[in-house]
Amino acid sequence: MMRLFATQSEYADRIAAAVEAENRCVRQVRGFIDQISSQQGKIVALEEEKQRLDAKNAQLTTQIEDLEGRKSRTVSQPIAAVVIMSCNRADYLERTITSVLRYHVPFASKFPLFISQDGDDKSVRMKARSFYQFSHMQHIDPDPPKSNHPGENIAYYKIARHYKWALTQLFDKQNFQRVIILEDDMEISLDFFDYFEATAPLLDQDSSLVAVSSWNDNGQKQFVQDPELLYRSDFFPGLGWMLTKTFWAELSPKWPKAYWDDWLRLKENRKGRQFIRPEVCRTYNFGEHGSSYGQFFKQYLETIKLNDVLVPWKSKNLSYLLEGEFQKQFAALVQNSVPIAANEAAKAYNIDGDVRIEYESQSAFQNLAKQFGIFEEWKDGIPRTAYKGVVVIRWQTSRRIFLVASDSLLQLGISMDRVART
Repeated sequence: MMRLFATQSEYADRIAAAVEAENRCVRQVRGFIDQISSQQGKIVALEEEKQRLDAKNAQLTTQIEDLEGRKSRTVSQPIAAVVIMSCNRADYLERTITSVLRYHVPFASKFPLFISQDGDDKSVRMKARSFYQFSHMQHIDPDPPKSNHPGENIAYYKIARHYKWALTQLFDKQNFQRVIILEDDMEISLDFFDYFEATAPLLDQDSSLVAVSSWNDNGQKQFVQDPELLYRSDFFPGLGWMLTKTFWAELSPKWPKAYWDDWLRLKENRKGRQFIRPEVCRTYNFGEHGSSYGQFFKQYLETIKLNDVLVPWKSKNLSYLLEGEFQKQFAALVQNSVPIAANEAAKAYNIDGDVRIEYESQSAFQNLAKQFGIFEEWKDGIPRTAYKGVVVIRWQTSRRIFLVASDSLLQLGISMDRVART
């Protein structure tokens, strides 16, 4: 009996020990759960800290590249920095990079290359950094912009902010005297760098010029002939253009929140000054898909002619583009052209030599533009490509067709008496 009691007592002790062990395990498990919950909170906090540090690291990388760029430029002053503006189209960016590098080698010291990325798209960042010829800059916006109107495309606000940031980096922090802006959906011509090297001095010589563009809005194949001819224009062309540090110092303090290109076309910003543009484009825009949803692409951009002639720009005398000289020569061309009434515009195709057709209003111009198939759009009272109200195109030959505003002759300094005697 005593043995049975001892055995039962032993089993009871074991059961008590097992229960205690189980309770201890439960307490440990609960402790582990509490620790895991605490660690998960720490993990979330660490992930947020990592994102902050990654953004900071990108900024520091840009600053280091800035310092390295400054050091390399102490040897010789480049003509202009070339920056490709990018965001989230890695495939487009690669096509643009490939085009630029195809012609850049002989000009490497004159035109340092940059890619400015807006945002943190990983594929774009990897693509940009895979080309050693380019310095990569990354714009991380801590406070994304807000549109002024409900339903408005926020992309135009982001683009304007990105442009200001990139130009500030290149002009104010890296101290370039000129910058050429490309977008990530452009190819360049074989004489792109020669063209900008030749035209850069014009911006220094003539205060009535504020930028040089590689683009002609009416540069479709049927409207252009002469790859060597350049024009002045009152309309900002954009799409591959060069501006100076002086002009940037003027624009920077009042840079707009959105639609920067249309803002630059306003008379209050242009202040009577003009732009250089080619007859035959030095850039080709292949961006059918983007922020503007392919606006105008099929109708106007797809058939643009990209120059394929190696023009010896270094041997060209471009003094005809200076303010007084250009107006005089252009006025002579307009004055010597054959006048045609607007309601007889179709006759322009059958007349030998240059012709001019007068328009009296924006709607009258748009009717003519529609007949010929050129851009109908105006900005702040100025048609695309116009110089003193005159839009000039070729028509499948060397003949010019001038669309002339009712006050263009006066602006060009042509008296009606002289026109009557012509």
